[in-house]
Amino acid sequence: MTTDAEALVRRAYHLAEGNVMDVRGFIDLFATDGMVNAGGKSYRGEHLGDLVVSLGKLAADVHRELHRVHAIGNLVAVELSIRGTFSGPFETSVGVIKLTGAKLDIAGADVWYVEGGKIKEFSCNVDRSSMLAQLGVHPDFAFAPESRRNTYA
Repeated sequence: MTTDAEALVRRAYHLAEGNVMDVRGFIDLFATDGMVNAGGKSYRGEHLGDLVVSLGKLAADVHRELHRVHAIGNLVAVELSIRGTFSGPFETSVGVIKLTGAKLDIAGADVWYVEGGKIKEFSCNVDRSSMLAQLGVHPDFAFAPESRRNTYA
């Protein structure tokens, strides 16, 4: 049995699919003071759709495979995979990661809070290490010991 909160969350996922990409519709599902938390940042107001837009830029064919959806009252927890083709560009604080065309399959766990038929808060949590590896970005382990030694010397 699907709850109203679960149906609202499933609608949000649908609107953020690459073949739909209805950013305005996604934003309209949120309460006036609604919030999206992702990647250590919080988005409000007209910026609620920024995450949808950035994922659409990363992979125009983005699709979210919902593995498990648990609705408990106004809380909806979702285990999912974010899939698509890295069609870029992917902008970072140090530059743009070159387009590779790699197939992405990124594990995630999302938590949604619904109040009064609107989304109050959405926390998007993805396996960033896996995502970066699939994009071809690998940590510089040679730098890590040097950095740590200087910190504790």
